Amino acid sequence: MLAARALCSLLAVAMLAASAVDQTVTPEPDAPVRLDPVTVVAPPPAATSSEVLIPGRDLELLPPGRPAEALRLIPGFIINQHQGGGKAEQYLLRGFDADHGTDVALFVDSLPVNLRSHAHGQGYADLHFLIPETIRLVEAQKGPYYVEHGDFATAGAVNFVTLDVVDENVVQAAGGSFNTQRYLTLLSPTRDAVKTLLAIEQYHSDGPFEHPNGYDRTNVFAKATLTPGEAMRLSLSAAFYDATWHGSGEIPVRAVRAGLISRFGAIDPSEGGKTQRINLNADWRWQPGTEERARVQVWASYYRLSLFNDFTLFLSDPVHGDMINQRDERVLAGVNTEYERRVGLAGIEWTATGGAQYRVDSARVVLATATQRHETGRTQDVRILEQSWSPYLKLEASPVDAVRVSAGARGDVFNYDVRSRVNAGGPELDNNVTRARPNAKAGLALGPWANTEFFASFGTGFHSNDARAVVSDPGMTALPTARGYEFGVRTRVLPRVELSATYWVLDLASELVFVGDDGTTEPRGPSHRQGWEVATRVRLLDWLTFTGDVTTTHAELDSGGAVPLAPRVTARADLTARLPFGLSTSVTMRHLGDRYADESRHQTARGYTLVDASARYRWRWLEAFVSVENVFDVDWREAQLFFTSRLPGEPAGGVPDIHFTPGAPRSVLGGLAVRF
Repeated sequence: MLAARALCSLLAVAMLAASAVDQTVTPEPDAPVRLDPVTVVAPPPAATSSEVLIPGRDLELLPPGRPAEALRLIPGFIINQHQGGGKAEQYLLRGFDADHGTDVALFVDSLPVNLRSHAHGQGYADLHFLIPETIRLVEAQKGPYYVEHGDFATAGAVNFVTLDVVDENVVQAAGGSFNTQRYLTLLSPTRDAVKTLLAIEQYHSDGPFEHPNGYDRTNVFAKATLTPGEAMRLSLSAAFYDATWHGSGEIPVRAVRAGLISRFGAIDPSEGGKTQRINLNADWRWQPGTEERARVQVWASYYRLSLFNDFTLFLSDPVHGDMINQRDERVLAGVNTEYERRVGLAGIEWTATGGAQYRVDSARVVLATATQRHETGRTQDVRILEQSWSPYLKLEASPVDAVRVSAGARGDVFNYDVRSRVNAGGPELDNNVTRARPNAKAGLALGPWANTEFFASFGTGFHSNDARAVVSDPGMTALPTARGYEFGVRTRVLPRVELSATYWVLDLASELVFVGDDGTTEPRGPSHRQGWEVATRVRLLDWLTFTGDVTTTHAELDSGGAVPLAPRVTARADLTARLPFGLSTSVTMRHLGDRYADESRHQTARGYTLVDASARYRWRWLEAFVSVENVFDVDWREAQLFFTSRLPGEPAGGVPDIHFTPGAPRSVLGGLAVRF
């Protein structure tokens, strides 16, 4: 269908050009006739039925100022915040409680967000440096089927593609519940040969808590895009992010039920932290002809975090409490290269893509005890140098009409070098270890027949384990295997209706997970996950669109126990109206079902159903907007964990309990934007 539309567009342009030539003086026979070049852009064919491309336009009606909200548009993707807004979200997808990113790979313009061997957890991915209004496209690819993605891409990978330029400059101010304020400026000083973009954001919110979050965030993003040569494109970008906050922590259910605190209260209100990240990204692309394409990307980041948490309250220290301080400061950098070429072989046109990726993280990671944010002792202080080399090759072909096949292979070599300065009572950490693994990918697409395509995919992937865990026992698995299968269908057989259905299976091998909260390692056995995803988009009227999705998942350890906190049922529905006189409005429902909080299935993390609404109205150069979250003021729990803690007066061994961060009550945020 897209190819037909593109062909029609080209024919129409050619006819108009011919008509214009006929109405002018006939040129001399030898005089060349020059026409302006015509560029037709269309999305590439889907590789799987679960693949999602979300244009920036679909993000306009999300609550302003929270970049991770865009992930909720991906079927089955759940995010939870559980400390003051400044900490990375908790990501849930395809039967994974991926913590802060262990099994979900996140990128911004192909620059990795996940941090290896992080102080607060493997794969920690804080997206708050991304300004939502700068997003042009969200590329979501689920499962380990894509050869371009390696570490952490087990449940899936998401890449946020930023704009090169804004059509109109924007100055915006917003305010609302809980002393939330946001100020935004988007400018494009040049839009022609050199395209430029400058975005500046200042955000503040106290949250609904009795002890205000005082969350302050500053973001600056600059990007320049130019064409240094024919068929070349060079993009240069830089980002600066700084944030501070207080948190009320995950509070025990028993404390609320006993009336010791309200659901918006805190046992230790001194939790919180501060963080900073600076990104530099250069992306060069060259397409000398229709048969080949080359790309080189060089990126670097500076990052630091100081995080204060008090999970177990008074379990270890009945007098001063169990606050810990996790500090992480690092420089990370990488190079991505890729070359693609079309070749003919045995009468079939093949597309061969070869690439290589290199990444290095040089980090200092500290775990300390603290009281009221003052360090009282240092448990661990290590230097980590972690490097990886990853070559890959992919072949794609269409041997007959309506059949597309692909196959790929990827190798990953990791080197872990850890040097310990302080290691109180833990295993030996001074060591250098190298580990490697291969991965294979394959895919089959059939169709379209009657606007319907069928897909089958297979792939192996992995997530790396923390360097400290690997070097403490070199015999343990460093790069555990994730093996996935997927079968699905996408159809447009009904007018104005897009529908996809996917069945998937994912097996995860035995692994070792580093628990940064106490500086120890925790072994986990093999696990099995499977589920269904159904998603639809219906254009009810020219100005009215419905989108919805439902997912069901079964996640179980091979021992028979449940995978704690794995989502079981999720759903989302959205009704969006874009009226011709400048008004756009949306009503959204999102649902997360009850799920098991422990392996024995005795504890339940309570689910929720929420309704949000938003609207934007533009009149000439002025735009007004408002969003209402939790319209029906539901009492709900956002992040939930089951572990043992101790309140004053309780037994020395503590009490196992559900601990949760309360979801926000009804809240309103509105503002004005000037466009020029």
